[in-house]
Amino acid sequence: MCDIWKDTSQSELAADELARHLADIEALSVKWVVFSGGEPLMHSDLFRLSDMLRSKHIRVTLLSTGLLLKRYAEQIAAGIDDVIVSLDGPPHIHDQIRRVPGAFSQLQDGIRAIHDLNPNFPISARCTIQRLNYSTPSETAEVAKRLGLRSISFLAADLTSEAFNRFRPWEVYRQAQVALTLEEVVTLERELELVSSNWEGTGFVAENAEKLRRIPHHFRVQLGLCRPQAPQCNAPWVSAVVEADGAVRPCFFHRPIGSLKSHTLLQALNGIEAQEFRASLDVATNPVCSRCVCSLNWK
Repeated sequence: MCDIWKDTSQSELAADELARHLADIEALSVKWVVFSGGEPLMHSDLFRLSDMLRSKHIRVTLLSTGLLLKRYAEQIAAGIDDVIVSLDGPPHIHDQIRRVPGAFSQLQDGIRAIHDLNPNFPISARCTIQRLNYSTPSETAEVAKRLGLRSISFLAADLTSEAFNRFRPWEVYRQAQVALTLEEVVTLERELELVSSNWEGTGFVAENAEKLRRIPHHFRVQLGLCRPQAPQCNAPWVSAVVEADGAVRPCFFHRPIGSLKSHTLLQALNGIEAQEFRASLDVATNPVCSRCVCSLNWK
């Protein structure tokens, strides 16, 4: 569902590069860093990066496919604060979407390996809804519970942006491989209402009923049946995305506003381009924001 895997440059953020920006990170009072990818566990020096950040009392979260959790279980349990794994559905659907035979078993073994070391280590799941798993969110939540995960969140697949290493938005045929038909959207709506009713008040499903209903709405927009509607979001004012090549974005979906190759982190975040972007951004009317599937509203 992304094109990051097509990048063969093997570029990564080096420890000495992070060290150069630690003073700015402290000055910005950064509280939380999320390692994303691709697969962060393929980074050659990931746990050194984590140690540097945690020494500044910064929470470190790892987003992972789960395929390498078992191999690095000891380092994760000792050097990461929490993990969010991709869970695409029950075992056969998860393997089909991952296109890796035995992917679910590897994920399960990795979770067990970490919990054998620390039964209380927080591991959660994230499920991206698309053509191959739209009919199984309720079952997926049950699977997440059986795996011993702390929670699960759901979001719609991003179909239209240039994020995640796409040099241009997906062509219509590629969108169609992931998007839903109207009949499938109706099925998804029933499934998400079931998720909401089954888990309401437990805290296990991260989204409330209103947020879950935004997921089928996203696919209805894709079908031209309703207008896009931006979520509540303050990401550009409270967070930033730093990519492996040093590009600094206000969020995953908007264009870069600076680069760590030529500026410090503070310079990139508070340069003229960045300030002009934030000053002119109206989330409610911006066309990128209106189709966002993964917003942040930090309070």
